[in-house]
Amino acid sequence: MDLQPVYGIPALKAGNSLVIADLHIGVESHLRSKGFHLTSHTEDMHQAILDAADEDINRLVVIGDVKDSVPGSTKQEYREIPDFFESLFERFDMIDVVRGNHDTMIEEFLPSKVRIRPASGIKIEDVGLVHGHTWPSEEVMACDTLVMAHNHPAVMFRDGVGRQMTEPCWFRGEFGKTEDPRYPALPKNFIVVPAFNRMLGGSPVNVIGEEMLGPILNSDLLDLDNASLYLLDGICLGKRSNNMIKGRENNRFNQDPKTRAKYS
Repeated sequence: MDLQPVYGIPALKAGNSLVIADLHIGVESHLRSKGFHLTSHTEDMHQAILDAADEDINRLVVIGDVKDSVPGSTKQEYREIPDFFESLFERFDMIDVVRGNHDTMIEEFLPSKVRIRPASGIKIEDVGLVHGHTWPSEEVMACDTLVMAHNHPAVMFRDGVGRQMTEPCWFRGEFGKTEDPRYPALPKNFIVVPAFNRMLGGSPVNVIGEEMLGPILNSDLLDLDNASLYLLDGICLGKRSNNMIKGRENNRFNQDPKTRAKYS
């Protein structure tokens, strides 16, 4: 199956399906509780989904974290999530939601037509789709390519005076192993999808000493150093190993001594 990122939008075309992740509808309520007064961006995400879907796309797959609050739920989530998905059925024939770690009791929010899939993932032809917070099923791991989310991948840049900024990115590479005691077969390739909700920012994948989220990305199954970073506009930044930097968090006050010695 041909897998093609959408230009400028954190969405992946997979055959006749559009794959997105990490909507986190309701994040504005969470930020409001911390003193930030923001209007909802749910309608903007709805329009971005429509913009990303070509005429040959008839299926939407959300690989986790439809809602933001965990545990519990907010009035914003109850108000916005049902209408959000109901209106998407005007454009898509099928909608699948693979459970993410924020999707507790997601059945209460989604129209009955939405197919809720287990956190262990689903398979579409030779592509496995999983949120990434738990181990995938054997069936998913037997696919040629594993598509994950959960990390909100981004790349961090630093200028000459030490100022830092991050940009969401696609993180693509290969598995470093062909077999493992946990699985009888492993994928050849992996893709980590950027968060669809731009309000979330991102977690840099190129900061020295920073762990990534989820069992797969923290295992020894992937060749992370040789994985490539791509911005949303398609620019390839090259291998992760050539883009590693020290972040603010990795200073002398809180960096692990072993990591500090290795990179000092």
